[in-house]
Amino acid sequence: MAKDQTKKRRKKVSRFAMTWHQLKKNKLAMVCLAVLICIILVAVFAKYIAPYSYEVADKSRALEGPSKDHLLGTDRMGRDLLSRLIYGTQQSLSMGIFAIFISAMIGILLGSIAGYFGGWVDNLIMRLLDIYQSIPMMLLCITFAAVLGPSLRNAIIAIGISMVPGFARMMRASILTVRDNEYIDAARMCNSTNRQIILTHIIPNAISPLIVNITMSIGGAVLSGAGLSFIGLGVQSPVAEWGAMISDGRNFMRTNPTLALYPGLCIMITVLAFNLLGDGLRDALDPRLKN
Repeated sequence: MAKDQTKKRRKKVSRFAMTWHQLKKNKLAMVCLAVLICIILVAVFAKYIAPYSYEVADKSRALEGPSKDHLLGTDRMGRDLLSRLIYGTQQSLSMGIFAIFISAMIGILLGSIAGYFGGWVDNLIMRLLDIYQSIPMMLLCITFAAVLGPSLRNAIIAIGISMVPGFARMMRASILTVRDNEYIDAARMCNSTNRQIILTHIIPNAISPLIVNITMSIGGAVLSGAGLSFIGLGVQSPVAEWGAMISDGRNFMRTNPTLALYPGLCIMITVLAFNLLGDGLRDALDPRLKN
């Protein structure tokens, strides 16, 4: 038993090492990974990096340009723009990561049940998802956020629930390719329960495409969260969030365009980094590309 466990651990380590080796060959993906690590560190240590708190206001210095005290200037309330961009990283990443966590967990569960059992269970789940997916995702987000009320938590729930069908369909497709393999039949012959087979054998062997999809979907969730905040259904003032900052600065596009430009650039860089990293992971996890 001990030897078998040691072999399994070596296989897991070697699989990770092979994926990492392939990923390192993609220079663009590595640059995006470095950018995302920096963004995450900024979010984690925002309290110590930001020169001011996100809510500190001085109306006598409203709409000032870059200066020694305020490197990127101030907004209409006299709040330091750089500090709000730094603190906004926390809110935007929270919406992206936690929303995808919710949607991935629900989607993986539904897709696993549909793909493993098949038959009427599969038809029922897939037809319900067809109906669900026929409604535009952003419209669903707005509806859920409006019903639940504007807040960071409710925006995360709204985005997470709205993105479930995509993960469920991808998980089902992955499971259909592995459910008839010999090791699944061997697990059934060993009297393993359906729950054990799904959690121990099927999901770990069908999860690779989901890893890529999860990575790329975080960027989409960040964008959706910014959209909800822009229309007032996400993070509420005075809390800093990139979408809310764009909404706050849209009335000053002619006089102070940087109020909306800087948070827009932050969103663009974050979404692009997640998408390009997802492309790199897709190539790294493709066994046909491994030497």
